[in-house]
Amino acid sequence: MEEISSSGYKEYVAGCLAGVAAVASGHPFDTVKVMLQKHNAEAHMIQYRNGLHCTARILKTEGIKGLYRGATSSFVGMAVEGSLFFGIYSQTKMYLQGGVQSGEPRPQVIIPSAAYSGAIISFVLGPTELIKCRMQIQGTDSLVPKSSRYSSPLDCALKTVETEGVKGIFRGGCTTLLRESIGNAVFMSVYEYVRHQMHSNIKVSSSNYSNLVDIGIGIAAGGLGGVGFWLTVLPLDVAKTLIQTNPDKNCPRNPFRVLSSVYQRAGLKGCYAGLGPTISRAFPANAATIVAWELALKMLSIRRD
Repeated sequence: MEEISSSGYKEYVAGCLAGVAAVASGHPFDTVKVMLQKHNAEAHMIQYRNGLHCTARILKTEGIKGLYRGATSSFVGMAVEGSLFFGIYSQTKMYLQGGVQSGEPRPQVIIPSAAYSGAIISFVLGPTELIKCRMQIQGTDSLVPKSSRYSSPLDCALKTVETEGVKGIFRGGCTTLLRESIGNAVFMSVYEYVRHQMHSNIKVSSSNYSNLVDIGIGIAAGGLGGVGFWLTVLPLDVAKTLIQTNPDKNCPRNPFRVLSSVYQRAGLKGCYAGLGPTISRAFPANAATIVAWELALKMLSIRRD
């Protein structure tokens, strides 16, 4: 396995660029996912038949900009998240390896490194995703009164603090922490294993093609890692969306209690609301994330021996 050498701030810079790439390629899918989770998991909302129906409704009523509702907070959140996640992951992994590079993926190193990094970034993601989700559900089909809608992410943040206090910004934080720690342990395990296997079995005949092969491997490993992430934690994401967008500030915050309620009302399908657009987004968005990260590492001259 080719490992990333410890190189301080450069890994954080590369992670920041990876986060921006993730939002640019995946935000429209995320908007559809959030709309499906909000509408199809709650009985009183307008129901969408599937992701394509939801997408068509958004494009018809709001145009392409409707798919990028809440993108501002996502760009900020994901840039910070990507920087922290990849930087902390790389350095934690190197620390657990004792500074010695390993030839094969080691679960006892990858899993705690990724879970720890995921837990740390959840403190950034929680507030930014709350703002993003509240902005995303304000579409034409929303039952949120126009007088109660937010004009911008900043307006959303200020009104949330005004009505719920500072702790309101962190609503759903425990669920976010669970999602990120579990999901990223799966993501990096799949990524590291697939990348190692592909590099071990693909022999490049010419150095002229090595960069193309690296990009191809990054696309496959990152995309499959992203699919593994979301297949594992999508129910937690459904619970997080419902907790963060519930207008009742005293709503239940226990994700398992929320999921139990969803299951009783809509069955397993309700717990996996938004599965189609989530998986459709997972592969390209995470592939873009990993390729951007790996290319940034090369540009910053961080060697992968």
